[in-house]
Amino acid sequence: MPTTQDHVIAIPDTQDEAARQRALDAYHAVDSLAEAAYDDIVRVAAAVCNTPTALVTLIDRNRQWFKARLGFDEAQTPRNVAVCDHAIRTPGQLLEVPDLHADPRFATNPYVDGRLGAARFYAGAPLVTAEGAAIGTVCVVDEHPRALSGLQRDALAALARLTIALLDGRVRDRILAHESFIAAAAPAVGETSAPPPGYTLALVELQDHAGVVARLGERTTEKLLLQLEEVFGQCVDASSGDAINRSGGNVEYVIVLHGAGADATLARLREVAASEGRTHGIRLLVATAATAQGDESPHAVFLRAEEDLLDQKQSQDLAA
Repeated sequence: MPTTQDHVIAIPDTQDEAARQRALDAYHAVDSLAEAAYDDIVRVAAAVCNTPTALVTLIDRNRQWFKARLGFDEAQTPRNVAVCDHAIRTPGQLLEVPDLHADPRFATNPYVDGRLGAARFYAGAPLVTAEGAAIGTVCVVDEHPRALSGLQRDALAALARLTIALLDGRVRDRILAHESFIAAAAPAVGETSAPPPGYTLALVELQDHAGVVARLGERTTEKLLLQLEEVFGQCVDASSGDAINRSGGNVEYVIVLHGAGADATLARLREVAASEGRTHGIRLLVATAATAQGDESPHAVFLRAEEDLLDQKQSQDLAA
């Protein structure tokens, strides 16, 4: 019988975990809707490794959330029972456990000991960002002890790299879409040498998109999103050049505000976001970046607003 591969298991310190969590947040993938490309990843993983279960996991704060899953019904589990939480602690290695029940780290896990499941075999390849942060895994699970072949391990690692490439592409698409809208809505450079006037960028992001859809249904959620776009649109002053755009993914509203009234408009947007959140039982974060002159690149302005959004998510962690 093969033995569990020897891995050093070290709990990340607070600083490292905060950086890892921020890296995950920057993908805006947790609580997003299902996507065919990730579903294909788990189908291929299960087929190559000949297992009934395969998952794309993201390790988020106190939970393990599944971007894609095959052979497992739950959308998430507590982080403290996630075998993948051990896998991300060694980002450069695939974690393979031939018999979970024989491993003291996992023998009393409820998904191993029969209370919630009877998993016996696990193999997970960490999802590692270009900066070295391990944010989740592509993993396979079986109800029988076993071991992967060398080719299967290589394939699982390749699928993890492919998953990170998909996530990176998602980030690039989001940035390009937002920058294009900001560039179109921002003050244009005129014929004079004077720089164009400044503007304020607001990002309003719906939290837990997938959870809202599960609770309300797709049609009702879409109606709610259209309603939010309308009420936010009523806050802005189109005659001053203000503009609003809704993006997909986890659902964001990108708003460009002009003129001396931008601060007052932003205050109204925050009030509306809070009010709509209470009314519909949802959570909306409002992040901003203001520029004194309009000659700052849309990319730079967007990145500052994005940093504010990530800071707010981190602040929620500290307040919890």
